[in-house]
Amino acid sequence: MNLLIIRLLIFALVFYIGLKLYGRYRQHKLAKDETPRRVEGGAMVRCRWCEVHVPESEALRFEEKWFCSSAHRERYIEEQKKDDPA
Repeated sequence: MNLLIIRLLIFALVFYIGLKLYGRYRQHKLAKDETPRRVEGGAMVRCRWCEVHVPESEALRFEEKWFCSSAHRERYIEEQKKDDPA
């Protein structure tokens, strides 16, 4: 009976150490696999025509208004000319 308890304790200890080593291995592997994320600076602006958000560096500006493309900028200008027949 004594020998059975000793074997059970040794098995539990080996199992516990194995779990700890496996946890450290996974943590190391996940930390190694993570590539640094590339973070682009800059604000996002909304296209006045379609309301899609685009990075400010890629957007086009016209009279304090932002546009995602030159086509949307031109359509907005045409609409403004139709609305303002001055």
